[in-house]
Amino acid sequence: MKDFSLPQFSLRFAPVWRRHFLVWKKLAASSILGNLADPMFYMLGFGYGLGSLMPQVGGAAYLTFLSAGTICYSTMNSSTFEVLYSGFSRMHVQKTWEAILNTPLTLDDIMLAELTWGASKSLLSGLAILAVIWGLGLEHSWLLSLWTLPVILLIGLTFSGMGLVMTALSPSYDFFIYYFTLVITPMVLLCGVFYPVDRMPQFLQIAAALLPLSHAIDLVRPLILGYRPAHIPLHIAAMLAWGGISYWLAVSLTRRRILH
Repeated sequence: MKDFSLPQFSLRFAPVWRRHFLVWKKLAASSILGNLADPMFYMLGFGYGLGSLMPQVGGAAYLTFLSAGTICYSTMNSSTFEVLYSGFSRMHVQKTWEAILNTPLTLDDIMLAELTWGASKSLLSGLAILAVIWGLGLEHSWLLSLWTLPVILLIGLTFSGMGLVMTALSPSYDFFIYYFTLVITPMVLLCGVFYPVDRMPQFLQIAAALLPLSHAIDLVRPLILGYRPAHIPLHIAAMLAWGGISYWLAVSLTRRRILH
């Protein structure tokens, strides 16, 4: 049961985080472009294409409505890809984690660095989409939209924790397709990225309310539309629960995989 003890938190994770940053900095431009292109195509394509055929959605133009969901979608994807593909490479393929474990650092330090680095990269992705929203003048209140930044960081931490569970379990890169097919894609379709959740059948609304992406969107969309979100403590608590439990499980499973 020692493997399933609570994760240990220490500032010793910082050098590992810095190591990831220095590696990423060499390819920063292409990395940012790759993270930005996909959500931008969705936002502008659907926003201007479908938006020209639709009335206002949720009291706003469809492009504005969609832009808030795109921030959450982009942030979720960025953190997920980082801890899955890059994290798995460092753990299993490149053996970077094994090299670090030969120093005074512990596996808990490495895992905390992976969590915070995934969240850091997702913050850049979310900020890039937010900058586009500002540039197009889609936000209804510039000051309120600034509050999306801490929410973006929380989204990154939540989905980094969830993704690390799959990294701990996966035997190969191919295994990640199950996570995207069975977890990420259903959340994108159910949680209100492209259309209001209240237009779906009741049982799907209940399912969506249990998922972390719904809580993220319920925080971000009102801020972009210019009003204060409802039930803020509930949404934050739900995301912290998803992220915290997932991170504890990820650390526990990784201890069992790496240290035994």
